[in-house]
Amino acid sequence: MSSSAAKSLYAGYRFPAEVISHAVWLYFRFPLSPRMVEEMLAVRGIVVSHESVRQWALKFGQEFANRIRQRLPQAKNKWHLDEVAIKIAGVQHWLWRAVDQTGMVLDVLLQSRRDKRAAKRLLRKLLKRQCRAPRVMITDKLPNYGAAKREVMSGVEHRRHKGLNNRAENSHQPTRRRERQMKRFNSPRQAQRFLSAHDQIANLFHLRRDHVTAREHRAARARAFEAWANISGIAAAA
Repeated sequence: MSSSAAKSLYAGYRFPAEVISHAVWLYFRFPLSPRMVEEMLAVRGIVVSHESVRQWALKFGQEFANRIRQRLPQAKNKWHLDEVAIKIAGVQHWLWRAVDQTGMVLDVLLQSRRDKRAAKRLLRKLLKRQCRAPRVMITDKLPNYGAAKREVMSGVEHRRHKGLNNRAENSHQPTRRRERQMKRFNSPRQAQRFLSAHDQIANLFHLRRDHVTAREHRAARARAFEAWANISGIAAAA
């Protein structure tokens, strides 16, 4: 990102890019409320209101997530799909999520139904975003996946087994933590907007610890921080 682009991104804000970027990173990276982020900044001598943190998250979260999506490597060819129930304002909704075999979140889609039509919407969104079909699709035994796959990507191998789909089921855990911290989502639109940004930012810092040395892990983490600096415009503004 050029220096002029970074300046235009933060134009009109009285806080420097470093503060805004750090606040947005804290909010999406960890299960923190805006008030908690406010306090974490205050301990560093930065006085900012929790409402400012919330507005920054709304303004910059999706923008940064879109830039991360453009930078991440292409998804692997094995996709795990799963859906989980979420209550919003007392009404049950279904959060559909797809991850690849490395645990990278491909996309999320909040819907009011858990039927064939909802499964087709997810598959079509994935194909449009990824620009290719997977080699293998792994799901639980919900029959709607098979019916949707036959119409959208019939040539893809489909494996149905609950035990095989632990990777997708585990990917819901950060959402559950955030849901508790936020005392449930206020609306479907808010949930979709938040999770779309949250999962992509989590992807950037999805650093595996198994089968790597401490030095390799620290090097990967440093690269993720460097990428975040470029994505959020800190590097260009410095």
